Amino acid sequence: MDLTTFFGRKHESDFIMFTAPHFLTLACAAALCLLLFAARFALRTRPLLRNQVRWLLIIVLLASEAGLHAWYLSHGIWSSRQSLPLELCGITLLLSAVMLLTRSRLLYSFLYFAGIGGACIALLTPNLVYPFPHIRFLLFFTAHAAIVLSSLFMTWAYGFRPTWRSLLFTMLCLNLIAVIVFALDKLLGANYMFLAHKPGTFSVLDYFGPYPYYLLVEEVFALVIFLMMFLIFFKLPEMIRSRNTSRSRNI
Repeated sequence: MDLTTFFGRKHESDFIMFTAPHFLTLACAAALCLLLFAARFALRTRPLLRNQVRWLLIIVLLASEAGLHAWYLSHGIWSSRQSLPLELCGITLLLSAVMLLTRSRLLYSFLYFAGIGGACIALLTPNLVYPFPHIRFLLFFTAHAAIVLSSLFMTWAYGFRPTWRSLLFTMLCLNLIAVIVFALDKLLGANYMFLAHKPGTFSVLDYFGPYPYYLLVEEVFALVIFLMMFLIFFKLPEMIRSRNTSRSRNI
C-alpha cells in the first residue's frame, strides 16, 4: 500500500457515504455490538473477562484520539480552531474512557443517550473526507464504534440502565455543553459542534433548515432519538415481559 494513501494529507478522492467501504464498516460495527450482546452473560459472571474487555475499550478509545492528534501534528496542521476534542463525539469519547475507568453510573446516564445517539448519527453520516483505507477513515470509525460499544458494555456487563431522569439529565447536560462550546467557538473563531454553521460535508443537519433554526430542530431531533432509544430498548421489553408473566399466572 502506498504510504500516502494510508497516512498522507492529500487524497485522490473523497469519502462517499453508502458505498461498499462505508457499508462494510457499519456491518463490522454492528457485528461487534451483536458479539458484545451475545457475550453479556459471560461478561456478568466472569470478572476477568469483563475487566479485559473494559480495558480493551479504554485503550481503543484513547489510542484512537491520540492517533488523530498524532496525525495532525505529523502534518503540522494541529490547530485550536479544529483539533480540540470539543465536538460532541470528542467529548463523549473522553467521557466514555472515564466512565469505563470509574464505572460511573452518572456518566453512563449521560453517555447512554448522548454517546450512543451521537456516535450512531456520525457513523451513518460521517463528517469525513478521507476514504478507505486512509488512517483518518480507520480512526474515525474505530473511535465512534468504541463510543457506542462502551455504553453497551456498561449496560450488558454491569447491568446499568437509563431512566426517565437520565434522559432529562442528558438534555440538560447537552444544552450546558453547547453553551460552553459556543463561548469557546466565539473565543477561538471555531465551529465545534457546528454551532456557528453546518459542516462542509453532507450531514443530517442539511434537513434541519438554515442557521440558526437548525439548532432548535437538532434539539427536538435529539429528544426524539433519545425517547426511541429508551422506549424501544427498555420500556417495550419490560412491558412484554410483564404481559407474559401475567399470562403465565392466569394459565
